[in-house]
Amino acid sequence: MSHKYPSLRRLKLLDKGILFMILSALLGALNGAVAKILTISMDPIEIVFYRNLLGIVIILYSFKKVPVSINTSKLHLLFLRGLFGTLAMLLFFYTIATIPLGEAVILNKTSPFFVTILAYYLMKESISSRTFFALIIGFSGVLFIIKPFGIELSVDHIFGVLGGFFAAAAYATIKRIKDIYDARVIMLSFMGIGVIIPLLLFLLTPYVDFKIHTNPLIWILLAFMAVLSTASQWFLTRAYSLSPASIIGVISYTSIPFAIGFGVLLGDLLPDMYTFIGIALIILGGILVSKKS
Repeated sequence: MSHKYPSLRRLKLLDKGILFMILSALLGALNGAVAKILTISMDPIEIVFYRNLLGIVIILYSFKKVPVSINTSKLHLLFLRGLFGTLAMLLFFYTIATIPLGEAVILNKTSPFFVTILAYYLMKESISSRTFFALIIGFSGVLFIIKPFGIELSVDHIFGVLGGFFAAAAYATIKRIKDIYDARVIMLSFMGIGVIIPLLLFLLTPYVDFKIHTNPLIWILLAFMAVLSTASQWFLTRAYSLSPASIIGVISYTSIPFAIGFGVLLGDLLPDMYTFIGIALIILGGILVSKKS
């Protein structure tokens, strides 16, 4: 049947890829909602520490089942991937705690724009006039959300954009090492530094206070976050393997309405008109970037 109707088979694969991306976006937004709940009882830096600590345990267990060798030729890039990814996560969790969930997610979605810019400077990839126009549209959307033209300018929103930048830097680094290291090694570099940096902030600065948490609900939610993030990444990987990246990139923006919905359920106000305009511009810019020639 599939040999007789190859176009029908491609359509089914496309539909499954879109479904997986929607599931990934839903679980990712739910992961953010759980993080926001945890910020009531925990410092965001604490959440990053414990989340990555649980991840390390899972990765090390997988090494026991399926061993892997580590190439030492690009350890500096492995370190940079971990550093950039940790900074992105710290800033993302911080913004989740301080601004509405939907706004935190959309500001993190600026990463495709920064990926394009970094690819131009670091990998000498060309930027077409259409892509340049898309970048202007996308960053115009950021301005509508940050509102720098009035008294509502927020450092928290700027941190959200910085989180998008560091996420893009992490993606660019992954692109350089994905064929050198096993995916679990790349994840371990991220999670390992994601444990070390919060620990150093706790030991060397007065701004982070780790507490001994005896409430079992906190640990259940942390474990739930680990499951959600793992499942979200699995669906994301499957989506990109089944459908064109340009289509999946567009569908990934479904995480925004999911995040806004979860945020409202947790007590966030609905976004104002300027924020909705900013969201629309960022989505439009993201679609144009994903379809760049």
